[in-house]
Amino acid sequence: MADSALRQLHALGQSVWLDYIRRGLITSGELGRLIQADGIRGITSNPAIFENAIAKSTDYDAALRRLVGAGHAAIGAYEALAIEDIQLAADVLRPVYDDARGADGFVSLEVSPYLAHDTQGTLGEARRLFAAVGRPNTMIKVPATPAGLPAVEQLLVDGINVNITLIFAEAVYAAVAEAYLRALEAHAARGQPLDAVASVASVFVSRIDSAVDAKLGAAMQEHPDRADALRDLLGKAGIANSKLIYHRFQHIFTSARFQRLAAAGARPQRPLWASTSTKNPNYRDVMYVEQLIGPHTVNTMPSATMDAYRDHGEAEANAVTANLDFWLGVLPRLEQAGIRVDEVMQDLQDRGVKLFSDAFDSLLGNLRAKRATLIGASGEGQSVEFGAASGTVVAALESAGAARVAERLWRADASLWTADPGVQRQIADRLGWLRVASSMRAEASALGRWATETARGVRDVVLLGMGGSSLAPEVMRDTIGAAIGRPRLTVLDSTSPEAVARVANSLDWDAALFLVASKSGGTLETATLCDYLWQRYAEQGDPAPGRHFVAITDAGTSLEALARERGFRRTFVNPSDIGGRYSALSYFGLVPAALIGIDVPGLLDRAIALGDRSASQTDVRANPAIALGIAFGALARAGRDKLTLVFSPSLRPLGAWIEQLTAESTGKQGLGIVPVDGETLGAPAVYDHDRLFVEVALAAEVDAGRAAALAALEAAGHPVVRIEVRERLDVGAEFVRWELATAAAGYALGINPFDEPNVAESKANTARLLAEVERTGSLPRVPEGPRAGTLSAPGAPVASVPAALQAWLRAIGPLDYLGIHAYLDMTPPTMAGLRHIQRLLRDGVRRATTLGFGPRFLHSTGQLHKGGANNGVFLQVTTGHALDVAIPGRTYGFATLIDAQAQGDLDSLTSKGRRTLRIHLSDPDAGLVALAGAIETALRAR
Repeated sequence: MADSALRQLHALGQSVWLDYIRRGLITSGELGRLIQADGIRGITSNPAIFENAIAKSTDYDAALRRLVGAGHAAIGAYEALAIEDIQLAADVLRPVYDDARGADGFVSLEVSPYLAHDTQGTLGEARRLFAAVGRPNTMIKVPATPAGLPAVEQLLVDGINVNITLIFAEAVYAAVAEAYLRALEAHAARGQPLDAVASVASVFVSRIDSAVDAKLGAAMQEHPDRADALRDLLGKAGIANSKLIYHRFQHIFTSARFQRLAAAGARPQRPLWASTSTKNPNYRDVMYVEQLIGPHTVNTMPSATMDAYRDHGEAEANAVTANLDFWLGVLPRLEQAGIRVDEVMQDLQDRGVKLFSDAFDSLLGNLRAKRATLIGASGEGQSVEFGAASGTVVAALESAGAARVAERLWRADASLWTADPGVQRQIADRLGWLRVASSMRAEASALGRWATETARGVRDVVLLGMGGSSLAPEVMRDTIGAAIGRPRLTVLDSTSPEAVARVANSLDWDAALFLVASKSGGTLETATLCDYLWQRYAEQGDPAPGRHFVAITDAGTSLEALARERGFRRTFVNPSDIGGRYSALSYFGLVPAALIGIDVPGLLDRAIALGDRSASQTDVRANPAIALGIAFGALARAGRDKLTLVFSPSLRPLGAWIEQLTAESTGKQGLGIVPVDGETLGAPAVYDHDRLFVEVALAAEVDAGRAAALAALEAAGHPVVRIEVRERLDVGAEFVRWELATAAAGYALGINPFDEPNVAESKANTARLLAEVERTGSLPRVPEGPRAGTLSAPGAPVASVPAALQAWLRAIGPLDYLGIHAYLDMTPPTMAGLRHIQRLLRDGVRRATTLGFGPRFLHSTGQLHKGGANNGVFLQVTTGHALDVAIPGRTYGFATLIDAQAQGDLDSLTSKGRRTLRIHLSDPDAGLVALAGAIETALRAR
């Protein structure tokens, strides 16, 4: 039987490798047949090949089920599957490797494309993968990027076989060859055998023609008088570049430098022709094989190219050096035609890295979807990776399924959360949020007409509200945004006199509308702000100030009575069976949204759609929102109670609303989920093992850096949930998803997620302090404590501010979290300064670090701080006031009110045995800079 055309190439000095891998190819015996019949002498793989093999076939389903059961996340499952494939293929190719004495018979496995610009990361992963495969005929593929080349040299020095990929430019090839030579010389200097090191340099071919031909086509359109000359260059750049590189190869590996190494046993680093499938159907489909045959070369071909060459390929010895003068003139001719060849080559390498990263993203996304189906948390744009905690989550889901959690939740069965009949009655009066989207949809048209009419002539809508009355409107304003021509929305949820004055001074009072929002009707902050603003109209002599005010409250509250008494423009009476933090899709969220022109019907339609799909799926495992909450609760009980929120840019405002919903609902009875909003993503080393990461990202806001950071965290064993939001109006669906998840988490934790038993404590302390002000004219005196420039530590029993900070840091224990409570005006510079401090603390002590502005956080995370576990260590930051704003009918102003709220909460925390420190800033701007410096110093001394 005559040798096949492919086998004949080996006689001409070229090894044929297969650019493809798949489990079935190996286990079916097809790879062995190709080795026997066609003389296949190696295999290359890359992320795109594995994407097609793993994600788009059923070959791996049984293995994936096994890996999921063992707790592997997507990236871990991919690695396990890929390593198994490489091992199986290497074993089949081992006779080739042995017969070639280590010169052939290799299988290539690529490092993560996310590491293309990370030298140390590449080194670590390449070493780990080579050891994990455990086969001498393995090559680790590393891209020839500036960061990849130093890793290549060191890996070769380490004795790891390397396939250097994504080589386009001759200069890059030369750098690759130089790295190989230096590694051989290092081996020689140590007296190590040189034939133990193998390497190939993968030069990409057809992609060059695709890029250059596109530029030639554009040039022909622009310069028709030169079209014939330009047309003659089509389809030649890839082969010309490869022949140029082979010419350089011959020069390097016939040099005296290499001959000395060859005498000691070194082998040349062979050029490997990659990307050899013909992309242009007008070109001969085997041109990148026929033209590049030569000694000491490898051609890695996809199956289709192998089939074509087997059928009609023609072999010519030393084709790679044939007609060299012509081919070496092609690239200069391209330069003369205005094509910057070096720029094309660099662009192709950059795009190659991105293509492999995109393929890896797609592969991991498909694996996450398959895994999620197996563990019951797929769909609704949601994928999960629980890693080693998968067993915990699966057990919790099975238990929740047996308890019929999804069915009972949607049936508003209060016994889901408690067996106490009295508490059940209270819960039953808090489940109206389950149906509010549908009931409000019936009101949406009328609400829209009212909002359109009311918005005429209004320039500013100012929302006075706290917590659940303010956060959802703020989210919708900052994610969806106001329609053109509609008023701007300002949320005033602070008692800082600077904030109150800043908002008041920014208004055109004749064109202002105030939304006074309070479920109870008696919220202190809302009431005092309303009184102040009402008084401003009285001072201006406005005969009908009520036309500037709208109330949103429950039936029968003092606010409803006040609105009637003062002649407010309108009062929206909200359903009373909805708790404040679950009220996003009620009048509390929708009235402000309608006024700024948000598509309320569209928002509600998306919410209803997600709710309907959840309500129709009684199997918890197939109910993504409820399964998510069960996982949150189960992981929190297992020690991963720091729910770390990661957002794409447009959705970052959602964090504050999720923070309130989660913290106030679950932080009680010594338990709770700690939401961490606003932390920047860090490397795995800055996190403790108490984290669960949840990414909520707009589909259009893809970020390779964020994806790589999450993948690294996943690989380090952290559970990662990814939620993709298709468009901004889908925020309506997110409100429903997170409400369902929070209610389900309450079940999993065994607590009532609809009460807030500890919130009243700080309110009571504030009331006590304000009563003292009414009686004596001032707040009780706090011991001054040590001072240092703009900083002081009131009440701290130490001699200096640094000592106070060091003592506070020493109080931090394992798995604690830090909470910064800032009673400051929430301006962008202040926020930036506090975020910097948050990052310093997170990185310095490897603990989750949260940030809240007082008094608004008292209506949000305050419940968790006092009712949750004693694992919070709190830094309260207060400041002096350059001005005060009087409150009508009271003997004190807003400066005293916010100071009383700060002291009242501090008293509540200390009474609960919480670890606290107050730092007072005499000047907020300079003080934050000084505080950051003091914390850095304290961290270094820790």
